[in-house]
Amino acid sequence: MFAGVLRFADRCSACGLSIAGFNVGDGPAALLVLAWGAIVVALAIVVELSFSPPWWLHVLLWVPLSTVAIVWSLRVAKGWLLAAEYRHAAGEGRLVQ
Repeated sequence: MFAGVLRFADRCSACGLSIAGFNVGDGPAALLVLAWGAIVVALAIVVELSFSPPWWLHVLLWVPLSTVAIVWSLRVAKGWLLAAEYRHAAGEGRLVQ
């Protein structure tokens, strides 16, 4: 389903579905950055108050964790959104009469 880390392939390799017609967009990215940001900030506060590590240790801990968590969950969220668009036959906005 994916041609790269986050890019969809043009067609599904299993069933041949044309994925190019779907528009997942950047909605999942914004939601995941906010959600993971809140989790990481809470964890960073707990670590700071419990252990008081130097600032560079925070950088070494939280930047890679945030990046991996967002990229991994972005693949899941984009796949879920594509499946929802397919299931509900979502398309461009149109007037229904």
